[in-house]
Amino acid sequence: MNRRDLLRSTAAAAAVTLASPLPLASAPADFPYDMKTKSILGNKMAYVDTGSGRPVVFLHGNPTSSYLWRNILLHVADTHRVIAPDLIGMGQSSKPDIDYKYADHAAHLHGLLDALDLQDAVLVIHDWGSALGLDWASKNPDRVSAVAFMEAVLPPVMPAPSYEAFGEFGDLFKAWQTPGVGEKMILEDDMFLQVILRQVGVKTPLSDEVMAHYTAPYPTAESRAPLLAWPREVPFGSEPANVIKVINDYSEWFLASDMPKLMFHVTPGALIPPQAADWLKANLRNLQSVHLGEGTHYIQEDYPTEIGTALATWLKSI
Repeated sequence: MNRRDLLRSTAAAAAVTLASPLPLASAPADFPYDMKTKSILGNKMAYVDTGSGRPVVFLHGNPTSSYLWRNILLHVADTHRVIAPDLIGMGQSSKPDIDYKYADHAAHLHGLLDALDLQDAVLVIHDWGSALGLDWASKNPDRVSAVAFMEAVLPPVMPAPSYEAFGEFGDLFKAWQTPGVGEKMILEDDMFLQVILRQVGVKTPLSDEVMAHYTAPYPTAESRAPLLAWPREVPFGSEPANVIKVINDYSEWFLASDMPKLMFHVTPGALIPPQAADWLKANLRNLQSVHLGEGTHYIQEDYPTEIGTALATWLKSI
């Protein structure tokens, strides 16, 4: 699919999404958790922190929040302490006037994880939350004992050598990374929430009730600055060099680690398509994997019970 066709089809999807009645999301919309806060670098970081026992830390990516994990936490909270932060500028965390680059997110999230004084922690990670989590784990290996991941920023897909190597979505990222074009698509037209999250990245389009939770932190184009900054941090070729180094460093550590690992994957997926899942099975040590079925990227919305049940079972075994 060439760039023009891809952008046309995505625009058409947006029109359908916004104009047509949608089926109910398969996952319930309620968020039955109170948020705590800590001041990190002078900014409020909001997070769920409930239950007791071994800490299990759930890290989200773009454009979601701790809300993404709402129907999975309940499978673990009775037996573990569950922690689910909102990244800076996202969810209920503060929205300071910063660039929202990877380094900004890492400084705030890693500061929060350090402040929580975690020991023997299990990370459950997705999207950019996987990069942030593995980066922190590789620097604090004595504090992390296991990792569960899904649609994660890992080889062989990331770092991507070129837009073309990223398949049909490479053209879309190229557009998002183009000055002026990305601002129109993500800040003004709200594409990442209303199209990518709501329809393209899920098997069942998300309901208005669910979307109300996701969109509440982003009522204006200005408030969506983090949603545009994230795709501009996705590495293609040799840039951004600092992000490529982070991914390469933690990937080297993760591939050499013997800690228990659990991978959830779907078909066709986005960051972990079937070929990448096979590569990870062949190259990661002490890995268990669960294929959930058909899906794209925000698989927590399509398979919350399956993920929660498998996660709870795996936690008992490690």
